[in-house]
Amino acid sequence: MRVEETAIPAVKILTPTKFGDSRGFFSEVYSKSAWDAAGLDFVFVQDNHSVSAAVGTLRGLHFQVAPCAQDKLVRVARGRILDVALDLRRASSTFGRHVAIELSADNWRQLLVPIGFAHGFVTLEPNSEVLYKTTAPYAPACERGIAFDDPALAIAWPLPQAGPNLSERDKRWPRLAAATDLF
Repeated sequence: MRVEETAIPAVKILTPTKFGDSRGFFSEVYSKSAWDAAGLDFVFVQDNHSVSAAVGTLRGLHFQVAPCAQDKLVRVARGRILDVALDLRRASSTFGRHVAIELSADNWRQLLVPIGFAHGFVTLEPNSEVLYKTTAPYAPACERGIAFDDPALAIAWPLPQAGPNLSERDKRWPRLAAATDLF
């Protein structure tokens, strides 16, 4: 597994090793011993899997507050996304800044989004499948979000001309300046 730093050091890109031949490939996408060796001390308790049929499906920016805050390990099994991690740690020098990384079935990268960050993604190919592990279970009472289109965030979402395909919930999140439950 290769571990890469991003512009925000708490957010990491992890690329598992792939072994391929004429039959296809094999990859250990998560190994506790490899994570321990890399100094990544996380205990995952839930796996999630989403499929987005349309290009431009935008999910986020989501996070959970204490006591249900989550670290996430995000990867793509089919298709391609732009994955975004937004720093919500008020005491951080990178508060309000984001990291945007393309994840795809081809590049095999994974994004580690730690507690203190909002997470979201937009699909760049149809029928994209996103899988992610979390360190805390989903808890609706702890769920919060930030408006994906907050101009202060300056996130360059690659959206189709018709705009994003959003859930009703994701249309209602507040801008960062109006959000109260941050880290």
